[in-house]
Amino acid sequence: MSYPDALYLADKGEVSAVLRAATAAPDLSMFGMTDVHYLATGASTGGQYGLYRWEMSDGAPGPAAHFHKTISEAFYVLDGTVGIYDGETWHDAAPGEFVFVPPGGIHAFRNAQGPATMLILFAPGAPREAYFEDLADIITNGTELTPDEWTAFYNRHDQYML
Repeated sequence: MSYPDALYLADKGEVSAVLRAATAAPDLSMFGMTDVHYLATGASTGGQYGLYRWEMSDGAPGPAAHFHKTISEAFYVLDGTVGIYDGETWHDAAPGEFVFVPPGGIHAFRNAQGPATMLILFAPGAPREAYFEDLADIITNGTELTPDEWTAFYNRHDQYML
């Protein structure tokens, strides 16, 4: 395996790093149980990846089993314990544990053992924040969707539910 083609072609580097303070407010609060911090979106990384800090209270729900066709997803647990489904078995992932799910890999996550925080990485960087925000709006507003409307919503966001 070799390095990919250069994305930066100048001979000298530039000042372009971006710092996000740990004290920054969450970008999205979901269901009063999960705060999501958009650390790096696909838009801010030129489509290379999206990185999100997911802070969940005890009992915070996660998505049911699903897969993606265009993106990989990775989880890194920072604090607490996160239940992560690998398509066959639920695993209680502890701090420092990492799970990589390639495109097509069945997965899900949930939190049922106290507060927990994890990083979620999507590569390449898809507009996942639109999915998070749209889903939060649907649930918070009590919008009722038909099964076909749910399928269309999920598929629009490269989320194929099982």
